[in-house]
Amino acid sequence: MNLLIVEDEAKTANFLKRGFTEAGFQVNVAADGHEGMRQIEIGSFDLIVLDILLPGMDGWKILAWARAEGIQTPILLLTARDAVADRVRGLELGADDYLVKPFAFSELLARVRTILRRPPVREATKIRVADLELDIAGHKATRGGRWLDLTAREFTLLTLLVRRAGEVLTRTLIAELVWGMSSEGDSNVIDVSLRRLRTKLDDPFPRKLLRTVRGVGYILEDPDQQ
Repeated sequence: MNLLIVEDEAKTANFLKRGFTEAGFQVNVAADGHEGMRQIEIGSFDLIVLDILLPGMDGWKILAWARAEGIQTPILLLTARDAVADRVRGLELGADDYLVKPFAFSELLARVRTILRRPPVREATKIRVADLELDIAGHKATRGGRWLDLTAREFTLLTLLVRRAGEVLTRTLIAELVWGMSSEGDSNVIDVSLRRLRTKLDDPFPRKLLRTVRGVGYILEDPDQQ
């Protein structure tokens, strides 16, 4: 597997390169945004670990550019920015995961391996699951041609579920990526939000897409594909 690390802190970049190399990966490193973009254009990578605060061109611009160009390579954002707004922005721009510094390399490695096990299926701006269509660029969700009246948080939550359709998402992961919690925090907030989303997404329709996996988390999937 070939990885690209876009990281301007030399100490962090060397630490990551050594760790991933020891884990059996081929690793390229770019020390600024422009070099990162150049390597993405000319290289062939299985995954990109991307810092946000970069000289030359920041990680937001690189992520937005890559998805606009139709580059489907998985991207994991690795950054000191831990605000909820930053996590939401990363998801909406098309990041596959988001990990905040400081971090344990074992967790980063586990997340990278999880991403690489997923089937490479994603449309740049529109995603369909059964009769649900999510228009990320237009910030609109429809089901069976009917518009779903979602709040901004519900749309972000649905974006996460749709991008990872068929995958059971734990409450901890949902808490981290949507609410910015370092753990499950108040899991009742997550469960209430999922119930509210379900009333709009599933209750008016005979086929149910969102399912609770008791004791684990939630999964969104086409029931005809189970």
